[in-house]
Amino acid sequence: MNPDVNDPRAERIDPPAPDGPRPGRVPRVAVVGGGIAGLAAACGLAERGVGVVVFEREDGLGGRLRGWDTTLADGSAATMSRGFHAFFRQYYNLRGLLRRSDPGLDALVPLADYPLVHSSGARDRFSGLPTTPPWNAFALAAVSRSFPASELAGVNVPAVLQLLDADVPGVHERLGHRSARELLEVTRFPRTARHLAFEVFSRSFFAAPERLSAAEMAVMFHVYFLGSSEGLVFDVPRSPFPQALWNPLEAYLRGRGVEFRTGASIDRIAPGERPGHAVFWRGSEGVRCEEFDAAVLAADPPGLRSLVAASPELGTAEWRARVAGVASAPPFLVSRYWLDRPVRPHRQAFLGTAGYPTLDNVSVLDRYEDQAREWAARTGGSVVELHAYALPEEHDPAVERASLWKQAVAVYPELAGARAVDARHELRADCALFPPGGYRDRCTVTTPDPTLVVAGDHVRVDLPVALMEGAATTGLSAANALLSRWGLPGHALWTVPRRGRGALLRALARGARQPGQRPVVRSR
Repeated sequence: MNPDVNDPRAERIDPPAPDGPRPGRVPRVAVVGGGIAGLAAACGLAERGVGVVVFEREDGLGGRLRGWDTTLADGSAATMSRGFHAFFRQYYNLRGLLRRSDPGLDALVPLADYPLVHSSGARDRFSGLPTTPPWNAFALAAVSRSFPASELAGVNVPAVLQLLDADVPGVHERLGHRSARELLEVTRFPRTARHLAFEVFSRSFFAAPERLSAAEMAVMFHVYFLGSSEGLVFDVPRSPFPQALWNPLEAYLRGRGVEFRTGASIDRIAPGERPGHAVFWRGSEGVRCEEFDAAVLAADPPGLRSLVAASPELGTAEWRARVAGVASAPPFLVSRYWLDRPVRPHRQAFLGTAGYPTLDNVSVLDRYEDQAREWAARTGGSVVELHAYALPEEHDPAVERASLWKQAVAVYPELAGARAVDARHELRADCALFPPGGYRDRCTVTTPDPTLVVAGDHVRVDLPVALMEGAATTGLSAANALLSRWGLPGHALWTVPRRGRGALLRALARGARQPGQRPVVRSR
């Protein structure tokens, strides 16, 4: 039994049966991308004796969870990253990957609570709720001030019932044509609840609700709340990402023969001299070419698009068009400040926000990360990080940084008197976008070429997974596809239940839909 699975209804997905002859020599695979998806694929292959080379354009591993060294204005050494990430208990495949080098997951520490606050002053929190659906939802509605009884009578019950039958991929057929904003409007939940209990989470997909598929939001509710009894508690690394996660995992993989080419940019992939692929990559010594039996493309959306565009012999025309259509989410900004004074003692490690122009959350790193805690203890200050998940495409970075700080002061007024010892700002636009109507056209793990597979959180696997867990799941799935072809055993996957938990609730949801039609989610 998976040690991370506490939900008795979680499902094990067995790997495909080996259906090809075992090769006469050890296959060699190029994994393009050293993020979660690429590391999961490398692990799955190397544990079955396959030779693996991981190519990563940055100098370190981790992808969007990479960290790098920096020196602050006061001379302190620090590790910067692209910001806070929550490791939920239902991230079974990701946690299983991390257990390879950290069997007890000692590098993670729990955050038992994370409040949500609206600019109007409304607040919510998830501590003390039962973990089993639907009682967790009933309890939240009963205790939350965002669900006043006087407004609950106006809720559109048929629309709400659709959230209780989030089967994959069926929910994409039923709700995928709508935006998350539309779904929130037609449910007629109290307005504060729409912003506080729902929009906060929809923006964690790095897009405003009007640009996010309603089906994707329904799957998110299923994964984190309505379909899993793991609860909403999550863990965070007790040290910066490289020290806590990637350095140990890299050592584990090196012990199984995996080679790493960091700081390596892939120019193109072409047909090899023998069946397979020739990878042309650029490092400190110029352009080199290496031959591989197969390749795993585990790059982020912009990297995948550019690599395939530069490799005209890769895949079919139809598949290449699908890759070209992989969408990127709007830009996001992470601002981290090393301040000369502490925030108030009662501030939580993580606070979700709603109703502000761009501020999505505030985290206080010295509440949980050892490096930040040591700096704060030594200087008497604090380390605070601000996130803006979906900025306008056209924006002025300096203006956005100033605006984000001003919004944070409105949330934590004590910041007004703080002086920044130093600051770092990360502005990126490389996350995946999941727009309405886009599910059918997403890349899948397999491609028309059986020696070429794709992995990443943007890849479709027809399982209720998302974000980091989506990356880990597709990485292992990519490894399984290649292993099966070579007659080698794959790896079992785990997922939260693949559809709504209760037969009665699912029946009610089906009853709210007319046969053969999309769901009845009429607005008033």
